Amino acid sequence: MSTISGTRHIETVVIGAGQAGLATGYHLSQAGREFVILDAYERVGDNWRCHWDSLRLYSPARAASLPGMRFPAKRSAYPSKDEMADFLDSYRAAFDLPVSGGVRVAQVSRDGDGYVVTTTDGTSYTCDNVVVATGTFGRTPNVPGFSGELSPEIRQLHSSDYKRPAQLRPGGVLVVGASHSGGDIAFEAGSAGHPVVLSGPIHGQVPFHLDKRPARAIFPMLYFLASHVLTLRTPIGRKIRPEIRAHGGPLIRVKKADLARVGVEMTPARTIGVRDGRPVLDGDRVVDVANIVWCTGFRQDFSWLDLPVIGEDGWPLEERGVVETAPGLYFVGLAFQFAFSSMLVGGAGRDAEYVAKHLVARARTGQRARA
Repeated sequence: MSTISGTRHIETVVIGAGQAGLATGYHLSQAGREFVILDAYERVGDNWRCHWDSLRLYSPARAASLPGMRFPAKRSAYPSKDEMADFLDSYRAAFDLPVSGGVRVAQVSRDGDGYVVTTTDGTSYTCDNVVVATGTFGRTPNVPGFSGELSPEIRQLHSSDYKRPAQLRPGGVLVVGASHSGGDIAFEAGSAGHPVVLSGPIHGQVPFHLDKRPARAIFPMLYFLASHVLTLRTPIGRKIRPEIRAHGGPLIRVKKADLARVGVEMTPARTIGVRDGRPVLDGDRVVDVANIVWCTGFRQDFSWLDLPVIGEDGWPLEERGVVETAPGLYFVGLAFQFAFSSMLVGGAGRDAEYVAKHLVARARTGQRARA
């Protein structure tokens, strides 16, 4: 890594040290390329450690491996979020990947045939390539604007801030968003004795229990479908990709019967506004609760990318992570980047390999041109 005009120059900057960024680093390292991985968290894996305490992966350890390293657990086990975090940190150490933690990227801009990456601590990099690996669905909580009109007596938490039921005030809980995270948190709050209303349509549920024996036989078939059938190469894959990116998923670990058993009221009515400081659902129902947990997902925020590479839907204009209109710019770890399995830890490795191969081929072509 050399210094030019007060900045550091390196061939490739990878932004994000989650599973996709680390897997990309692995492939670049195996190819002997020069790179650095920047991450806003101080410690690798903290993007997992910050989730709620009881979270476990929705896919087993057999699908949580990364290139060059298997997940260190029984293949049918469902790792906790802390076990996943520790695995990522061990992965970084095992392959001596150059991660700079506590570094938040403020801007990426074009600089001739390359790029300038500026960070909030004043450090900047000039580079030939940038790989953006900042999250599957984004990192910015998606909370409706009217949340600011709610009474200050109501405790509001986004799912990214929720850790455990002890954070909740005594009284009722409105969980907004009925996908798998909403179902899990509603079940946990109901189990802790809170009256709970789960607001929003439930988009189906996985028809088997993850921890039961049948799941061990079913999962390999589902993973094959997610990896080889539901892809951008098939009509059905191309059809469902926008739906997957735009809507919440089904209930996975917690089922409707589980929610009913702990007294959770499930209503398809969405939370649409506020009246007298209280949340209002479709049908003009006012819900009097002491807590609201917004399980409304995240949104992509690429405002720090000073490049015309984001579509009207907020997603990057890429093909399998390659941005044709901005040579040297790549994305990894996006939801359904190539297949449904892109959203799983194990699927991120394949996408990272494709991007790394393209980047390495580009770098070698550039070297020959300069020779």
